[in-house]
Amino acid sequence: MNFINKIPAKKIVVGIALSLGAISVFAQSSGSSSSFAGYGINPVLTAPEKKLLPVVNVAPAKGWPEKTLPTPTHGTKVGIFAKDLQHPRWLYLLPNGDVLVAETNAPPRENKGFRAWVTSLFMKKAGSTGESANRITLLRDTDNDGVADFRSPLLEGLHSPFGMALVGSNLYIANTDAIVHFDYRLGDTKITSPGTRLVDLPGGPINHHWTKNIIASADGSMLYATVGSNSNVGEAGMAAEEDRAAILAIEIRTGKREVFASGLRNPNGLAWHPVTGELWTVVNERDELGNDLVPDYLTSVKKGGFYGWPYSYFGQHIDERVKPQQPELVRRAIVPDYALGAHTASLGLAWSEGNSLPAQFANGMFIGQHGSWNRKPHSGYKVVFIPFANGKPSGAPPVDVLTDFLSKDGDALGRPVGVILDNKGALLVADDVGNIIWRVSSASP
Repeated sequence: MNFINKIPAKKIVVGIALSLGAISVFAQSSGSSSSFAGYGINPVLTAPEKKLLPVVNVAPAKGWPEKTLPTPTHGTKVGIFAKDLQHPRWLYLLPNGDVLVAETNAPPRENKGFRAWVTSLFMKKAGSTGESANRITLLRDTDNDGVADFRSPLLEGLHSPFGMALVGSNLYIANTDAIVHFDYRLGDTKITSPGTRLVDLPGGPINHHWTKNIIASADGSMLYATVGSNSNVGEAGMAAEEDRAAILAIEIRTGKREVFASGLRNPNGLAWHPVTGELWTVVNERDELGNDLVPDYLTSVKKGGFYGWPYSYFGQHIDERVKPQQPELVRRAIVPDYALGAHTASLGLAWSEGNSLPAQFANGMFIGQHGSWNRKPHSGYKVVFIPFANGKPSGAPPVDVLTDFLSKDGDALGRPVGVILDNKGALLVADDVGNIIWRVSSASP
């Protein structure tokens, strides 16, 4: 539903005026919400809320004041691994310990209509606009003190790059519209040779969810790529969603691609479980159903699996806004493994194997939650850990790892995105508002 087109012009102008002078825009949440709604393996799902105007509660992007840090969990400490970056979104660890960071933002896109213009105002306030650096930067800690003291622009002139994967002597980069690869020798700090296109990815003039992440199979024969939807709930028409809201499987030898799993509104982080061999992802779910719907989630991904979008959510909960429905698809919609809270914008994902943090983080997934723009109070804006047992989330609540990315006034000092473990087992966190990479390590010597 295009709610903007149904709002009288005078109300729209008032709403925009409020958005420029206050954090809460358009509508406020009615009633109080349980802090536990929408979390866990059996989440409480509230009833959908039908409102003329949705909640828009943007945390203005301010950045970190001097000598201010996020708060690490007990038994750990946090420091700055690298700073003065340009919108760092995604991280990748090379076998020699070098860290690659994608400095990137959305490409220029079709921006037609009043709704798109209003959305661009919100995103600017949240720090999600600006020209993309289109760069992969290499960071190196030469003296092993936990701070990158060497950096080099490894690749420039890319097209909104995001995911990265090294397979043999080929470095694969997921641009917003294609996967390209470059010859790479470990230790090199700059690539000047031209890249080779492996396969196109869904892009186009709308390209609503522009980030494309990739992960390689253990044998190096396949890449798996995330592609988000072109809309909230299919309002752009399902023809615009071809091979979107999906994870694609790509054969490296031939470039042949196919849909591995579908019905995933906006999958981002990818990780392999080292024991079960299952592929896992975190997914951003749909908006405009209320403060506590629909929860983002962490799930294992089954080949050929369908996860509901846009027709249903968290299994067979039908989204009445979507017409026509597809009852056959809804019947086979897979229930995700673990709900991460509504509108948390869970993006980064890293398996815990090899970390040097306290023992409670030995078995599970680290998740970077970029934070809400359409919930009151805000949700996300932190890094959490989901404990596992027997290859699945144990059912325990999320454990806060790195918090206080929001000020007491509701400003966004930072927004965590990609998370990885470095070669010492510390957790690195990309912060695309603070333009910093944080390093969380054990407080013990």
